[in-house]
Amino acid sequence: MSNYFLPGLAVYTLWNLAAFILVMLDKQRSRQKEWRISERTFFIWALAFGGVGILLGMYVFRHKTRHWSFTIGIPILCLFNVICGYFLWQKLLFLR
Repeated sequence: MSNYFLPGLAVYTLWNLAAFILVMLDKQRSRQKEWRISERTFFIWALAFGGVGILLGMYVFRHKTRHWSFTIGIPILCLFNVICGYFLWQKLLFLR
């Protein structure tokens, strides 16, 4: 295993935890009729390797699940994250 695996996994986990919390905060704000987090922010976080956290947050908190752009877009971005992560992993193994 590479020296980058555990730190990379820790960063990935923390980033997705933050994305999950972001969905939770938006759900709370929607219930209280407060200022909301923009949909663009969710998609940027999902694009930047936070797709799993956003997806889990959507279904745990039942938030944004009626929006087709989220029910289709976020899983596609999760798949994109997996593909990019694979190529990054291969690149790091090649540099070793």
